[in-house]
Amino acid sequence: MSPGIALIALLADAAFGWPDAIFRRIGHPVVWIGMAIERLERRLNHGEGRFAKGIAASLLVILAAILPALFLQSLLGPVAAGLLAWPLVAAKSLHSHVRAVEDSLLEQDLAQARLATAQIVGRDVSQSNEAALSRASIESLAENSSDGVIAPLFWAAIAGLPGIAAYKAINTLDSMIGHRNARYAEFGRFAARLDDAANWFPARLTAVLMVLASGSWQTWRITRRDAYRHRSPNAGWPEAAMAAALQVRLSGPRSYGKHFVDEPWLNGTERDPSGRDIRHALALYRRTLIAAGLFLLLLSLAQ
Repeated sequence: MSPGIALIALLADAAFGWPDAIFRRIGHPVVWIGMAIERLERRLNHGEGRFAKGIAASLLVILAAILPALFLQSLLGPVAAGLLAWPLVAAKSLHSHVRAVEDSLLEQDLAQARLATAQIVGRDVSQSNEAALSRASIESLAENSSDGVIAPLFWAAIAGLPGIAAYKAINTLDSMIGHRNARYAEFGRFAARLDDAANWFPARLTAVLMVLASGSWQTWRITRRDAYRHRSPNAGWPEAAMAAALQVRLSGPRSYGKHFVDEPWLNGTERDPSGRDIRHALALYRRTLIAAGLFLLLLSLAQ
């Protein structure tokens, strides 16, 4: 296990994020992965055998992420490996994006809040009111707490730099080609299922950490009751935990462009969230990260 690498990556990202100056100079590893996926998709996603082609494309991308990570980790110590893993953790950027929605809602700038929310969710928020925007941003915070932070840290702790690199390749594949539509239904099916598998344990771990951060057994009871109501096998866990901890309802009906989705509610007997609840959600998120960091520290000291 490599919990020290994961801890260094978390601390570096929490402190600095991914500075704009570095991004302008060299970009970001996830962007590089995305460019590779886009090129392979254009070359392979046509004609017959799209499912097999999607498997081949996915494995090539994952291999391209793992091999340099293996080479670098073999040359470097854990501190350097942790710093290389740093950009693959999105703790600070997630906080900043959700905070932008909170600030706009508290300033009663609904138009700006819609713009800020549209940057972090895929649903149509062009006509959304404060409750819908708050709900969407809190759901995004909960789900991405797992996908963008806890899951990368988990795989870094398990397998070091190659583990986190492989996970980010899988997660990026899912976000780009793992859609259930005519274009990607076959080509991206393998990537979507692989992402479900890679996130199975981290999603539940995120929920447990949120419950610990909330300090309430009732939060765990509601999480276990409602997590399986979500259409995703994984996202329901952190979203249900967040809804229970904040004593609000999440999920529910929403639209993706012209496509309306009638999702069941999580913690559905509670009220709709408001802009102030985003502040409470971000506080819970920070406590969750502290819990994760302490756990990684204990694992590091135990080795």
